[in-house]
Amino acid sequence: MPALEARGLRKSYGDRAAVADVSFTVRAGEVLGLLGPNGAGKSTTVGMISGFTTPDAGSVSVGGATLAGDAFAYKRRIGLVPQDLALYDELPAIANVELFGSLYGLPKARIRQRAAEVIEMVGLADRARDKPATFSGGMKRRLNIACALVHDPDVLLLDEPTAGVDPQSRNAIFDNLESLKRAGKALVYTTHYMEEVERLADHIVIIDHGRVVATGTLAELLRTLPAAQTLQIELDGALDVATLQALPGVKQVRLHGDLLSVGLDDLSSQAAAVLQAVAGAGVGVRHLSSGRASLEDVFLALTGRQLRD
Repeated sequence: MPALEARGLRKSYGDRAAVADVSFTVRAGEVLGLLGPNGAGKSTTVGMISGFTTPDAGSVSVGGATLAGDAFAYKRRIGLVPQDLALYDELPAIANVELFGSLYGLPKARIRQRAAEVIEMVGLADRARDKPATFSGGMKRRLNIACALVHDPDVLLLDEPTAGVDPQSRNAIFDNLESLKRAGKALVYTTHYMEEVERLADHIVIIDHGRVVATGTLAELLRTLPAAQTLQIELDGALDVATLQALPGVKQVRLHGDLLSVGLDDLSSQAAAVLQAVAGAGVGVRHLSSGRASLEDVFLALTGRQLRD
């Protein structure tokens, strides 16, 4: 049984469909990256999973529990790290965590034990008695994660958990999430930072205009692009690109001034043939570099480059 299963989720506000038929599953020990432009429906989807937003249609189950069945048992299995910080700035950090634990009906002794454990996990044990008002942005983000974990949920929803934090805090958060994954937690991670999803996610869902436009592993999504790898050559001389377009494995050839970009299926086996063709045409090479397509390339290919406000 999946740790989390969303089926046919729909939500409209007036005539605008915020989410239209979104479905996915997340298994224990798996991170799902949920991506989309501004207004694509990510936060609405997270809201429906967490129980804060009632779907117009569709269903969500967590370990078999549903909101329509036992709502408390359902919410007990979910931890939410919201995009906007949810902390009481004038309460000590440990008191914040204990307060959230009390909302789930945990015994007092268990709350104290779990609060100490999660404060230690996020690296704030030495500041447990200090108020969040004195914390940096990264420390507040980590405390937010501790509050979401105090009741030991099976599924953790993270809505842009690294917004506005420094690189050290980001890496600390990544370490925490990777530890949770190894412990068998299921994580749903939304962000605008593609490199975070490339690092963390086992499976990726991209939504736009409320609909799923792509789903798969990073490798599977990269294979949807015309070329997975590129060879960039700064030329010393004029070249007829038609000589390259007929080579096996060449997917794209672009020439901007003296900069040649060649998209390939497999850089290791096909780059030599490209260089030989360039040399055979009597054209010199000033500089050579290579690269691979990224998740951002997939994202922009699917959702476009138009600004979203």
